[in-house]
Amino acid sequence: MVLPLDVLKSYPPHDATLDGVFKSRCSVQAHQPLLIIGEGEGELTMTWADFGARYERLARALANRGVGRGDRVAVVARNSTAHVLALFALARLGAVMVPVNPDFAVREMAYVLSHSDVCAVLVAVDVLSTVRSAISQTSIQPWLVLIDAQQDELLTLDDMIANAPAIDLPEPPTAEATCVIVYTSGTTGFPKGVMHSQASLMAVGEANLGRIHLQADDRVLVVLPFFHVNALFYSLSAVFAAGAALVIVPRFSASRFWQVAADTRATVVNIIEAMGIILMSRDRAEYRADHCLRVVYGVRNNAAKTFREDFCVPHLFSGFGMTEIPGVTCNPIYQPGKPGSMGVLGSHPDPQRAWAQCRIVDEHGQDVADDVVGELWVKTPVVMQGYFRDPEQTAAAFSEGWLMTGDLVRRDSDGYFFYAARKKDIIRRRGENIAAAELDMVISAHPSVYESAAIAVPSELGEDDILTAIVIKPGQALSAEEMAEEIADWCRERLAAHKVPRYIAFLEALPHTATHKIAKAVLRQDSALRASAVDLQDKHRSTSKKA
Repeated sequence: MVLPLDVLKSYPPHDATLDGVFKSRCSVQAHQPLLIIGEGEGELTMTWADFGARYERLARALANRGVGRGDRVAVVARNSTAHVLALFALARLGAVMVPVNPDFAVREMAYVLSHSDVCAVLVAVDVLSTVRSAISQTSIQPWLVLIDAQQDELLTLDDMIANAPAIDLPEPPTAEATCVIVYTSGTTGFPKGVMHSQASLMAVGEANLGRIHLQADDRVLVVLPFFHVNALFYSLSAVFAAGAALVIVPRFSASRFWQVAADTRATVVNIIEAMGIILMSRDRAEYRADHCLRVVYGVRNNAAKTFREDFCVPHLFSGFGMTEIPGVTCNPIYQPGKPGSMGVLGSHPDPQRAWAQCRIVDEHGQDVADDVVGELWVKTPVVMQGYFRDPEQTAAAFSEGWLMTGDLVRRDSDGYFFYAARKKDIIRRRGENIAAAELDMVISAHPSVYESAAIAVPSELGEDDILTAIVIKPGQALSAEEMAEEIADWCRERLAAHKVPRYIAFLEALPHTATHKIAKAVLRQDSALRASAVDLQDKHRSTSKKA
């Protein structure tokens, strides 16, 4: 296996722009596969040379339509080659790609398209009506391009590329030019547009190459959406850094995951914790022992044993990053690590390249000692350029150059970081701070529980009470009251008394964000949730009166 720095040095130097990185890699392996779409006999590949020719033609077509430096173009679709082509074509012009969640409702879509003030939208036909309705509610007038079909005389992406005029492209931008605006999930309000430069995108990819020792012959399967920082910065960017291949599927499918992984001969995949839990709970008949996965990034401690022993994946990683500061920490490769940790400070394969610094501070911004929980502050060379058109929120996110993450963590004496909770996910009960994440972890470990989420609800005594929303695995015969008591007993054996939930609500499913995280903000806004829950306190009072 080639060492990470040697992988980078095997290609000619570049200027840290996307176009420069591409040309560096393409000069070595023009006819090797770059993009892989589909699987089995239906697999289609696009070589590095094919991709370069297509995105240059797309850049000329966009320039001919007036797209230039600083202009924003949205891509509204499930994962496709259009995202990758648009990213590189726009970057060549110094323009900016805005990848948008195709599952957004009209209101959300209208906000993002209007706020980013896009001049064009590359859109999939299945979300065309939503995009049109959203645009009708704004003052912008972008032109539309269909990426996967022909309808209503609209221009198609293939036609744009095929009919690109033979015009000269403008002078290339610098590496500090903004190339992408990623909108945060917005579970607590309207999303913010996080801006990143071409240099930052490629630097994160190089660092991720180092984390997992990505090789030129690896195939990286993308199941997370391209409107999320993980897919763009950890998968796509790392592939271009390593000169590897990108396997693109429209979206994550638990039932077909192992079939796709095996048929595409993927060697690396990035997932998130929820996906790991889902795959762990699926019927083993779906598993394909002939898969080639050697690395799965994003597997947390609760699923690690299953992935190692049942799924035979040798290298598992997890770490910490945010849309604003990707790639901060990671468990080191070829070392045992520490169960449940976020790993240690990340690094770049080149030891001369500076990377993230971290502080853990108290409520006064003073550093705390090892093994004391505090808020994580980060300073990194790949920090966002700011929130698009929101200088106030940008300024509020920093303190003397340190980005304040809002995450409560601790660091042990060996330099390993451990997540505790979001500052906003702390429940205040009986004068004590309780991390909802701890309750989620304990309750989700119950053999009958598929998924759980603890939130604070108002208490008649002041402060908070705890409500836990739970999805039970199929086949349970107990009543809601009986199951609630069993869950409460489980908690009493593992948690202090003040951490045991008062309310337990059983749901068919929990709400999730587009990136499969539990949308606790939606649960908090459900005024009927507490009324439908089992109130263990009232139940015990009733039992006491009868006695």
